[in-house]
Order: sequence, then C-alpha cells, then structure tokens
Amino acid sequence: MQTTTAPDRSSVLESLRTVLAAPLRRQTYGNIAYLALAAVLGQLYFVGFVTGASLGIGLLITLLGLPILVGTLAATTGVASLEARLAGLLVGVDIPEPEFISKTSVRDGLVLPGDGFLDAVVSLVKARSTWLSVVLVAVKFVFSIVSLVVLPTLLAISAALLATPFVYEGQFVGLGSEITVGAYRVGPWVVETLPEALAVAGGGVVFVIVAANLLNALARLQALYIAVLLKGGQRSP
Repeated sequence: MQTTTAPDRSSVLESLRTVLAAPLRRQTYGNIAYLALAAVLGQLYFVGFVTGASLGIGLLITLLGLPILVGTLAATTGVASLEARLAGLLVGVDIPEPEFISKTSVRDGLVLPGDGFLDAVVSLVKARSTWLSVVLVAVKFVFSIVSLVVLPTLLAISAALLATPFVYEGQFVGLGSEITVGAYRVGPWVVETLPEALAVAGGGVVFVIVAANLLNALARLQALYIAVLLKGGQRSP
C-alpha cells in the first residue's frame, strides 16, 4: 500500500506546487501575451476576412471578384499559419501549418504548390486545411471577445487588491464603488486601517493565484482548439 500511495501523494504535491507557483512561472506571462494578442488579432482577422469575402462576392460579376476571393482564402491560410507559430512560441503547443502554406516556399522567390499558378489556386481551394482556416478565423473572433473581457478584468482586480495597502488612505475610486474621501472601498467593504488593507492584499494574493491559473487554462484551451482544427486539415499518410 505504501508503494502505491507514495507516488500519488507526490503527484498531488507536485500539482499543488504547480498551481500555487503559476504567478511566478515564465509560461504564465507567455500565456498572458498570447491572450493579449488574441484580443486584438482575432477581431482584425474577422474584419479582414468578412471585408475580403463580401467584396469578392459583390464583385463576382466583374473580373475582380474571383481574384479577391482567392486572395482572401490565401490570406486566411496565412493567418492560420501565424496562429500556429504564436501558439508554439507563446503557449508551447505544436500546431501544423495549413497544407498550402507548408508547400509554399519564399527562399528562392515565391514558389507555389502545384504546376503553375492555376494549379496552385486549385490546390488552395481543394485543401481541407484552407476551409478549416476559415473556421479558425470565426473561432478566433469568439476567443478574442472572451480574452478582451477576461484578461483586463482579472488583471485590474488583481492590481486593485494588491495595491490596497499603498492607496487605501488616499482619495481613490474604490473597487466597485463611487469616489470616496479618506476611504478605499472593495465592493461593500470600506478599508480604513492598515491591517484591513493587508488583509485585502492577502486576499489579492489568493486571487492572483486563481487568476493566473484561469488565464493559463484559457490560453491553453485556445491553442489546443486551434491545434485540433488544423490537425484535422492534414492528409492521412
């Protein structure tokens, strides 16, 4: 019995240590950077795709519509490739590039997959990863909204709680309250003494640990979801 419970106890302690040390881990700040970029890039991707697609569809009756649509699809696979690189660099999740991008080379000039430009366009349109890249843009837009709400909220609350011992005596806007003179509010509580401020800061430390783990989980969820999408676009050997 001792031989079976000792590894379990060790794994539990290791997991607890990982959770508690989340605010001190370098990976946490890579994940925060990933979420910050997602909050901006996800909306840029979506606006760019919708603009290109709607413009291309609207101009299909002219000679410009089809090239715009093809260019939009190519740019979308480029976006998916960028997301794969960001996930690997910042979150540590390895994601394959879309098929069209992996077969394109720019080392000795632009070399497209296939035999000629038209063959490359057909390859782009037929590749499953191209259309999964379109899905990725839509999914990334949803994640960008979540990141835009969750990341600033958790960081602002963490900063407000940790800063309480330094600002509770001044005239500041308390967390969740109106402007008060000579008092600092955290929700319904008024912080008027140093012990109270230190207690709030102690709660802030706990909140920071929870927030860091939530942000880590959110960043990894985004990266893993994108990995599932793009791996689904790979051809079976």
